[in-house]
Amino acid sequence: MARGIASVNTDKFIAAKGQMARRTNHASIASDDRPCAIPPSSVLLPQSGAIPCNDASAIKPQQTRALREPNAGRDSSNTNCLDHSLPPHPRLTARRFPRKALAMSAAQQTPAPPTATGGAAALRALLARPVPAVMGILNVTPDSFSDGGDFLSPERAREHAARMIADGADIIDIGAESTRPYGAQPVSAAQELLRLRPVLATIAALGTPVSIDSMKAEVVAWALDNGAAIANDVWGLQRDPAMADVVAARGAPVIVMHNRDDADPSIDIVADINAFFERSLAIAARAGIAETNIVLDPGIGFGKTPQQSMITLARLSAFAHFGLPILVGASRKRFISTVSPSEPKQRLGGSIAAHLIAVHNGARIIRAHDVAETAQALQVAHAITTSIEDNR
Repeated sequence: MARGIASVNTDKFIAAKGQMARRTNHASIASDDRPCAIPPSSVLLPQSGAIPCNDASAIKPQQTRALREPNAGRDSSNTNCLDHSLPPHPRLTARRFPRKALAMSAAQQTPAPPTATGGAAALRALLARPVPAVMGILNVTPDSFSDGGDFLSPERAREHAARMIADGADIIDIGAESTRPYGAQPVSAAQELLRLRPVLATIAALGTPVSIDSMKAEVVAWALDNGAAIANDVWGLQRDPAMADVVAARGAPVIVMHNRDDADPSIDIVADINAFFERSLAIAARAGIAETNIVLDPGIGFGKTPQQSMITLARLSAFAHFGLPILVGASRKRFISTVSPSEPKQRLGGSIAAHLIAVHNGARIIRAHDVAETAQALQVAHAITTSIEDNR
């Protein structure tokens, strides 16, 4: 008899359990297109930091796959579901933690790829040395102003990079689009990538930090994910609106260069550069780029008359108040020819003179075509100045 009662109770329990399971399953399907492997409360309470998995419009560009390593934080078995490994959407986080949201962007919460992190450490080490660092220029372009077409083949590009490293280059700056101020033809991001893909990895494998000279966020994102360690933006984060987020998401150092569409001889160029840097630093702060990852470049020859380029070099210390390292690239620039008429490849003497003045006025990185001669000049100048100080 007891056995019969137990059997009846068991049947009732199983039936009740099945009915409850059907109700639960129906509710979860009604809340989304497909059931998610998470508690329904995360969908019902977006203020917790979760974003409904069918609401793609709520996700900012810096939270998309383009700004992280392939498949990072994704569950391939259930791609329609919320992923708790992704950082919370900043607008949703701000509802509960407004101060924290202002202090930490989504880009800051994203782990940086190893290459970009290594670039930050390498840059700090270079800046800690007494002698300024030398950045060697490698243009894989057909139309750069002084060496266009010289290094288009991957073999010649790698050979030239290796030679510059042997000559004393601390950074190799690769550009796939001519940014010369006069007569340069714009190229697409696809064309830049076509020129970079055959050379970047093999040059990065040489072991010296590589910077990518591009004003396009798409190109910089690819390069930082494939061997480059530093971003070099000739428009100082102000031309491509996605650039700051790309740099911040990877924790990469960035060179912020002053630029103008046209030179205006009537303006106070030093004041203009200061105002430009203020805007760039505000953009960087909003994106979450650490100040320790920023280098300032006054952009010699860009949006300036020859006279304004010389004034900028003479008054370089006017930018010291930012407390950030300064890079100067006066190599073979046109202003040299206004003083001593010459073709670009015959401007070595003028380039070295300009760079020594820049270092005297506070520059910590020199960007040059002629690496061996530039490195030697910097070493000798440093030895002379320190010998004077030692004998005081």
